[in-house]
Order: sequence, then structure tokens, then C-alpha cells
Amino acid sequence: MAAQKRTKARERAVQALYQIDVSATDLDEALARFWKSFEPVEREVMDLAEELVRGVARHRQEVDDAIEAVSTHWRLDRMAKVDRNVLRLAVFELRHGDTPVKVAINEAIELGKKFGSESSGAFINGVLDRIAGELPASRRGPGAGGR
Repeated sequence: MAAQKRTKARERAVQALYQIDVSATDLDEALARFWKSFEPVEREVMDLAEELVRGVARHRQEVDDAIEAVSTHWRLDRMAKVDRNVLRLAVFELRHGDTPVKVAINEAIELGKKFGSESSGAFINGVLDRIAGELPASRRGPGAGGR
């Protein structure tokens, strides 16, 4: 899948995760409602976005625990909803996906800048850098994360 479609799928995934976070509804119901609010979306984009959302939901406790473990002075429930959901998506990709670490982090920073506040990019970068540093060396690749 082209990088542009992957980026669009990540955008939709963050938007869906945000909606689920705010509405606290059943996952399937929330996704159905979410897709109705968009103009037709390419099947590839929709499929990847749903795969990402379902992956985050499946690993939510582990992902949330990882975020809280490295985000000093910030409990998950006190983070901005956008930042929290961008982090959830990125941590899921870092720990359970095959997206290169640098790509996952850069995409998350851009999502934070696009949908979050002025400080979202830097906050997301700091949290994800710490999480990337805890990944196995084989997953990090040369020069990525970890000190």
C-alpha cells in the first residue's frame, strides 16, 4: 500500500479512536457510525484504519500501561484526548506492527501536529522516543530510539 494511503488510514484511525474514547460505545457500533460520517473512503484505507483501531482495542491495557510508564507527571486520563489516541496508535504500531520505528514515530508526530495542540508534536515525540528505547534492538534498527 502506498505511503499516502497509510497516512490517510492512520488519520482515520486516530479520528475513530478519538470518537470511541469520547463516546465510550461498543467498538463495532462506533466504527459503523464513524464511517457513515465520511464520504466514501477507499477500501484499502478503511481496512487498514479498522485493523489499526481493532489492534489498539485488543491491546489497549498493555498500550496504556506502556504510555503511563514513560510519561512522567502525566496520567493517561489527564492527557489531551488527541495526544492520548495518537500515542495509543503509535505504541500499538511500535509494539505489534511492522512499520519501521522512525516512520511510526514521525507519522505520530505529524498526526499530533495536525489534530492536536501546538505542543502535541513535542510531547508525542518525547513519549514515543522513550517507548522506542525499550523495544528490542532488532526492532529499533540502526540509530533508532534507545540510548
